[in-house]
Amino acid sequence: MPQRKFIGARTQEYRYAQYIEDWRIKVERIGNLNYPAQARQQKIFGKLQLTVSIKADGNVESVEVTKSSGQRILDAAAVRIVKLAAPYAPFPEDIRKETDVLSIVRTWSFTANDNLESE
Repeated sequence: MPQRKFIGARTQEYRYAQYIEDWRIKVERIGNLNYPAQARQQKIFGKLQLTVSIKADGNVESVEVTKSSGQRILDAAAVRIVKLAAPYAPFPEDIRKETDVLSIVRTWSFTANDNLESE
């Protein structure tokens, strides 16, 4: 069985906090470059929660919408953006020693200003 670790946005443990911050920055950058045109045109915005499971090599194992925005286009765009941004950095050795799959739970907002931001 792979060793799994679930991490929320507010983790304080440095080795995980730094990895997740780097991951967040990459997803936001890719998300803002690939903001869904239909959402922009139709002025659709909202929040959703994703659980993203990343393997030790940086590849995505799974992406799950754990709390929908209520807008199918935003939910699908968030999943697409996470996959577009992959692969992510391989885990540092201190994380790799005890974790095979890191599952990150994060809330994402598609804002009225046409930005993707995380909380």
